[in-house]
Amino acid sequence: MREARLKTRILVQAAVRLCTQQAIPIAITRRGDEEAGAILIKLNRRGGGFTVLAQTRSPSGELGWFRGTGDGPVDEASADTYIARQVARDPDLWVVEIEDPEGRPIFGGKVLS
Repeated sequence: MREARLKTRILVQAAVRLCTQQAIPIAITRRGDEEAGAILIKLNRRGGGFTVLAQTRSPSGELGWFRGTGDGPVDEASADTYIARQVARDPDLWVVEIEDPEGRPIFGGKVLS
């Protein structure tokens, strides 16, 4: 039996609320499919570059993230180019930008190497 999953819209709303409570700037820069759209996180580390985290699932269905832009930070243009390519492939994607120099994990799940 498959585990019920929260709708993407609810996951994003929860992240916005959590960031607001912790005074972490967050913006939804693209809304995708409200029920099952995948999420890209554009993590702005304020002078430390950008990382784009792409949502994935483990074989057992657990939420996880991989660094779509590679192991190290990139400039904003490179992050935006990666996001544009992904959106062209999947128009249901959500894009959430979080401005946090600490890179705190707002959404649940591990960041995969």
